[in-house]
Amino acid sequence: MIRVLLADDQAMVRGALATVLGLEADIEVVGQVGNGDEVVAAAKETAPDVALLDVQMPGMDGLTAAAELKTALPACRVIICTTFGRPGYLARAMAAGAAGFVVKDAPPEQLVEAVRRVHSGLRVVDPALAAESLATGTSPLTARERDVLSAAKDGSTVADIAKSLFLSDGTVRNHLSSAIGKTGARTRAEAVRLSEERGWL
Repeated sequence: MIRVLLADDQAMVRGALATVLGLEADIEVVGQVGNGDEVVAAAKETAPDVALLDVQMPGMDGLTAAAELKTALPACRVIICTTFGRPGYLARAMAAGAAGFVVKDAPPEQLVEAVRRVHSGLRVVDPALAAESLATGTSPLTARERDVLSAAKDGSTVADIAKSLFLSDGTVRNHLSSAIGKTGARTRAEAVRLSEERGWL
């Protein structure tokens, strides 16, 4: 029996995934959470073989949760299952230790097969996303540039970003300028939008 933990902030999606997986004789859904901050605790409690994580959740995002889960329970294999099939997400998921990356609009039988394959030790990656990821390349942004752009998403001022990240105003301006140049954007709002579309944030 393959024990599966589901993490998705949308209750309807989470329920549908649980139903689809629950129809299989060799798969048992042992836990469900709707917040990224709950993933590691739920995994420690339920001891899943495979964790199916959404990327965008309240609290900790699925990519960060995947990395923490690999540290806390190395035997648990992680599949990122998301609506957002962005190339940058694929690279970040693999760097976080995920063994699979599938998009939610794939047929149910592909998801079931992905769980089985990942459980058996293989990697599973959506082929269209893999091709797009190769064409797009990896994120040119440094970790600090990602932090600064993420903080700028809500239109915060340079001073607000600096205060929240414990940086000087000049350092924030430098990181924003660098990120704008690397993304080919004209403004920081455009740099945020382009980085999100490419899965770099």
